[in-house]
Formats: sequence, C-alpha cells, structure tokens
Amino acid sequence: MNSKSKINLALNNKNSGRPPVWVMRQAGRYLPEYRKLKEEFSFLEMVKNPELAVEVTMQPMERFALDAAIIFSDILVIPEAMGQPYFFRDKGGIGMEFRLKNEKCLKKLDTKDAVKKLSYVKDALTLLRKKLNPDKAMLGFCGSPWTLACYMVDGGSSNQFPQTVKWAQNSPETFSSLLEKLTNVIVDYVKMQAEAGVDAIQIFDSWNGLCPDSHVYDWSLKWIDQIAREVSKKVPVILYAKAPSERLRLFSNSLVNGLSVDQETDLRVARESLPSHFTLQGNLPPSLLETDPENVKKNTIALLNKMKGDSGHILNLGHGIRPQAKIECMHALVETVTSYE
Repeated sequence: MNSKSKINLALNNKNSGRPPVWVMRQAGRYLPEYRKLKEEFSFLEMVKNPELAVEVTMQPMERFALDAAIIFSDILVIPEAMGQPYFFRDKGGIGMEFRLKNEKCLKKLDTKDAVKKLSYVKDALTLLRKKLNPDKAMLGFCGSPWTLACYMVDGGSSNQFPQTVKWAQNSPETFSSLLEKLTNVIVDYVKMQAEAGVDAIQIFDSWNGLCPDSHVYDWSLKWIDQIAREVSKKVPVILYAKAPSERLRLFSNSLVNGLSVDQETDLRVARESLPSHFTLQGNLPPSLLETDPENVKKNTIALLNKMKGDSGHILNLGHGIRPQAKIECMHALVETVTSYE
C-alpha cells in the first residue's frame, strides 16, 4: 500500500470502516465562542499564545464529533518569523508590512533562527496533544514555498499576484533562491511539528493554479517534493493544491502521501486518475454548509456512496469553511458521516 500506508489507513481512525471527517479551517468565525474570544484578542494574539491557540482548536472538537484537531495557526507565520510581518487589511485580505522587491531584500530574510521564533506552535501542539482524546488525530500545516512567495513578493493578497509571476519569469535564479530559503525553513518547521506529535501535515499550495504548466514544477512542485522527501519518513504529508483538474496528472508523480482536492474536481475521477496509494481528501463545496441540514445530508451521502469502500478517503470540504457557515449544517455533515454504514 505504501505512501505512509494511505496516511496510516486514514489516520488509523477507529470508525468501523467509515471515512474520517474533518473540515479545513474548522475553527473560526462561524462559531459564536470564537467570535466572543475575538472580541478580547486579535487573531495573531491567539495564534501566538499556546493556551489560546489550543482553546480555539478545541472549540469545534467540543461541538462536533470530528476525527482530527487542526492546530489554530496561519501559513504566514513563516514569513513573519523570517522578518516579514503581516496584518489583516481593514477591507479584507492580507497585507505584509513590506514586500520583497529584489535580491537585496532576500538577503535580509532570517533563515537561521526563524523556526526558533515559531516555538509557540510547538508549545501549542504539545499542549493540544495532552488535551486531545487519544483516538483523535492531531494535524499540523504549512504553506507551500510558492504560495508563501506570492504574499511576500506582492506584499499581501493580490489579484493574480502579478509581481510574483513577473519575478519568477524574468529572474528565475533569484526567485529560485527565495523558494530555496523558504523550503529550508519549512522543512525544519514541519520536523518541529512532527516532534510535537502531529499525525499528519497538510501543505497548502493555494495559488498553484497561477503557475503555467511549463513552470508548475520549477515554481511549485519541485519544492514540495523536496519537503516531502525530507519529512515524510517522520510524518505523512497531504498536499492541497488549488489547480485545474487536468493538473492531477502532474500531481500523480509527487512525493507527497496524499492529495486534498477542491470541489471543482470529481473525487471519483481523481481516484481513477491517481496512483492507488494516494490518500484523497475532500471535497464537498464550502457553500453547502450555508444551505440547510437536509441538503447537507443529501449531498454528503452522495459523496460517501461515490467513495464507498475507498480506505484512503478522508471526507473534507473542497476549501476552508466560511464565516457564513451554519452550525446546524456542520452538525448535519458530521452526524451524516459518523452514522454512515
């Protein structure tokens, strides 16, 4: 079977054959207890305080019968630890305090002590493992080098990240230097999470779709493979790459252990297109949780039936849960999966 034995047979979930269930971005603004905490603390204060991070992580676990706890953090803690802080813009989106403009900026990035500055994530994971029931998995995550570079070069959220694409096209050597720096820090960061006891790591390559086919390996997958090569013996790696369905053929040669697929891709087609050893995660549309419980149940059962008998399927959304998600719909989703036979 290999590929970390289909993420250790879908994280060795004691679930009588049903797929495990968790939801990307499962802690957050759709929960009233999170919103109440947010009135007192900023997002970054909660991320950097291990006790608060664990409290937020446990909020959905205490409401729903989820099979894994996803540590409350952010992909941009890595650029911040390297010396490029970020913030949330008043009108939405991410802003970096400055953007990377040239090779001179790259030399200022701290790769030596960056992971030490992220010790609060390890502390949070260690505390979470003590609080979490032994039969629940604990998940960590990070951003891919390409996706982090997009924010760092364009200075935050941007439509199509034109500055990043321009740099990658016009100065491939210096851009490769940035990706190498990021990859080295990410490898050590993931190893730190593995030492803290995570059962799997998810790499978010949210902007993979911006890479043209001719450059998707050099800009993105090459570096993800390097991370997987160095850490997959310690912890299984699941890749979430938001990209066209046609790109599945490129992912099929990746060194990761599993793929998380967005809602634009038919999950059964993905299974038939990929090597059998890949774990597949997904892929209900997040908008489903904004409808009604009956609709959630109907669509969830349809996906479960489609993937029935697949020991490597982890049920998830095709993207992160949104603030407008309804709690009764989340209940319906989890109850449908946990009662499925």
